Amino acid sequence: MASAKRRKAWQRGWTAETICVVWLRLHGYRIIARRQRTPVGEIDIVARRRQILAIVEVKARPDRTTALESITPRQRKRLVRAAQWLIAGRPDLADLNIRFDVMAVAPRRLPAYIIDAWRPDDG
Repeated sequence: MASAKRRKAWQRGWTAETICVVWLRLHGYRIIARRQRTPVGEIDIVARRRQILAIVEVKARPDRTTALESITPRQRKRLVRAAQWLIAGRPDLADLNIRFDVMAVAPRRLPAYIIDAWRPDDG
């Protein structure tokens, strides 16, 4: 059985992702997947808007800087590999322009959406 601390962290993450999904929908994105698991990692949100496929990492943090700093080069590489795995299994997504975004969620504030937070070649 999961500890109370882990359950609370899971709930906080789920709530932050739900807020982000609503925000993305209100801004014209169609949610393709949520908590998409692949053999190489999990993607928090996969969203599409026109010809853009956004791979969105959600971070529940007090500010944008802390959110960006919390995504390590190793995690970025894992997200890139997970996105490649997802696209390999979904030919309908292959022609879209992929983008890696971050949504920072802070208590009692709207999410901060950081578009194109990094490029796959950034590490």
